[in-house]
Amino acid sequence: MRHDLPLCILALLVFEPRPSAASPRSGWADLMNTPKRWFSRSDAGIQKRYNQFEANNDGSTFIWLLQDEYSGDTFFDHFGFYDGDDPTHGSVNYVNSSDAFSKGLAYIGDNKEVIMKGDNTTWLAEGVYRDSVRISSYAQYNTGLFVLDLNHAPWGCGVWPAFWTLGSGAWPQTGEIDIIEGVHDNSHNQIAWHTQSGCYLNPNASFTGAVVQSNGVNNTNCDGNANSNSGCGITEWSRASYGPYFDQQGGGVFAMKWDENGIAIYSFYRVAVPKDIDEGNPTPSSWGIPDAFLDPQYCDPIANFVNHSVIFDITYCGDWAGNSYATTSCPGTCAERLMDPANFVNASWSINSLKVYRKQTLNGQVDGASDLYHISFELLASFTAAVTWTML
Repeated sequence: MRHDLPLCILALLVFEPRPSAASPRSGWADLMNTPKRWFSRSDAGIQKRYNQFEANNDGSTFIWLLQDEYSGDTFFDHFGFYDGDDPTHGSVNYVNSSDAFSKGLAYIGDNKEVIMKGDNTTWLAEGVYRDSVRISSYAQYNTGLFVLDLNHAPWGCGVWPAFWTLGSGAWPQTGEIDIIEGVHDNSHNQIAWHTQSGCYLNPNASFTGAVVQSNGVNNTNCDGNANSNSGCGITEWSRASYGPYFDQQGGGVFAMKWDENGIAIYSFYRVAVPKDIDEGNPTPSSWGIPDAFLDPQYCDPIANFVNHSVIFDITYCGDWAGNSYATTSCPGTCAERLMDPANFVNASWSINSLKVYRKQTLNGQVDGASDLYHISFELLASFTAAVTWTML
């Protein structure tokens, strides 16, 4: 059944007091100390204990609650397969869902990992395009915390993979955010934003990466129609953020925090993944300085990014990987490289999960003293928090 609970009651359900040895949990005291025993909820996020709260720039507090999880056997139920021409002019044949599954280009592994890959079994004549996959989520988002846990990301000479979000409507009016993108066997991930005119990257904002340059000049203009459609970008500092080094570390986690406070990108190789991510209780404020950050004072993160779907793809050659091929140590030409299937054994995604969290505002301020949090809420008679509960 559905109940609209006042925020003060919601607070009791979320912030579970620590039990005292002098006060055994029994009877009424037991119920007061563990109010979550009164209810169960389909959203498992609210059942977790939140040891740290996030704060907006205005001082209001919030937590990140799980909204959607894409993983395991149901992963592909939530994505559509794109089988049109590659907008980036890659030498790729994107296949539909039937072909992807029947050809073994998309499947669920023995450990419930999601596999997507380019064809690595077929010899091709020069000039023939290689099969691959591109999928897009049916769900669209206008903010959120996106956490991708993966074992392996594609790489290799002539390979150009991406994990990104794209707005609905005419490009680039509703924006594009490239979270993972690279070519060949590069070792540094490149993050980019593509927008309508009037959006800029602040090079003096707090982030650890380096602003992408063209001819020695920072690319700070995010206009997708300027600078050969390159947008504004930041290259991560870590050589374990892309390519063989990332995969040798056992993969890791990429996260994008997108809200009114800006767009921040983080990456962690496996042994460095924060505990709060593993526990499903993400607190980005504890993760340190982001790898990349789009300052809301220079680019409105709400107005410039609208109705975004999540996309995974693997293309070959094309505008970036093709045009840069001659500047690498890769042998021959990109077209020649495309012929031998053995060159694409590493062109695959292996994904444990993609989790999307939404912001749950607490409409209060939190002061932490050791392990006890004092919560001061502004009780407004007109304000209630609508939460769906199922009575035990």
